[in-house]
Amino acid sequence: MPTYRAGVIGLGRMGSTFDDEITQGGSLFLPYCHGPTYHAAQNIRLVAGADPHQEQADLFAERWGVDRSHIYHDHREMLEQEQLDLVSVCTTAKIRANIVQDAARAGVKAIWAEKPMAISLAEADAMVNLCRENDVVLAINCARRWNPFFTEARRLIDTGEIGDVLQVTGYTPCTLSSNGSHAIDIMRYMAGGDVEWVFGEMASDEAAASEKDLMGNGYLAFNNGVRGYLRSMFCGASSWEVDVIGTAGRIRSLNNAEEFELIRTIPGGRRGGGVPAKCPFPWPVRMEGMGLTIVADIIDAIETGQPPKCTGEDGRHALEVAIALRESHRRGGIKVNLPLQDRKLRILASESLHDEVPARIRRQQASSSN
Repeated sequence: MPTYRAGVIGLGRMGSTFDDEITQGGSLFLPYCHGPTYHAAQNIRLVAGADPHQEQADLFAERWGVDRSHIYHDHREMLEQEQLDLVSVCTTAKIRANIVQDAARAGVKAIWAEKPMAISLAEADAMVNLCRENDVVLAINCARRWNPFFTEARRLIDTGEIGDVLQVTGYTPCTLSSNGSHAIDIMRYMAGGDVEWVFGEMASDEAAASEKDLMGNGYLAFNNGVRGYLRSMFCGASSWEVDVIGTAGRIRSLNNAEEFELIRTIPGGRRGGGVPAKCPFPWPVRMEGMGLTIVADIIDAIETGQPPKCTGEDGRHALEVAIALRESHRRGGIKVNLPLQDRKLRILASESLHDEVPARIRRQQASSSN
């Protein structure tokens, strides 16, 4: 088995310390974020990191046993010096597109980038195109695709357990670009198609006129006939649920993927129309850290030429749907077709607000002040 050299750019929460925040079980199986995953993977050597913030660089080196001579202030120097196979890009979204392109030009084999992949569609296009031209695998961390239960749900759909999918509904209170990348992408994964057109609603005309990352609601029409409903505004008691309705059954993900239901239609009921019956949801045969699942998938993409589960194109589509939903409201609630013609359209991802101070440090400061 070959060993791959890995480096991380952006040594904050998702690059290094996010797993330390997880104190009880749930839908995240550790290791999850980038640094801990590379450290734990048997066929990966975590050899380098880059971050302009010295505190984060020092913590990363100590936490994961990386020699400080291989910790860089400038990611370009790391890419030039380290001959890396895998690079994670865990920076703020404002600069992610340029760094991904720097890595692609440096000759790495694969890039594992955080979501949202970019601020604008033009940036996303440039990332996808350059990685394709340089034969670099680009995987976007819309991680629910790699969750073992969603993988099992997709297998049930593919084997016809719920018939033909008719509708996917997401109840996901979040802004449309940042965590909305997760919401839109998992709806696409469950629907098994691409979004062709949307109707969208934001909180107000004033909100929709800005480039801020907004909560919103929308109707999504997929190219395979599936229809989707997204509520990313406040969802009350239905927070982070995904409901997949088929002609012969239904799959529901509840409480942010901590519970799954399988419902099949069985004979009976009024006039023989059938009765919905809850069945045991089959547990996956293997439960490993999701980061390990992701890295194994990326390495398989390197070695076989097959795409990873969530490609650059998938990440771009999630961003494009988010922008299209906002554009629909801006244009008076009209139907908006994809792909969008204006590639300069953008959303300023909420995760990049106040990013002159790293998110890890902002959270620590907020916790200490409470």
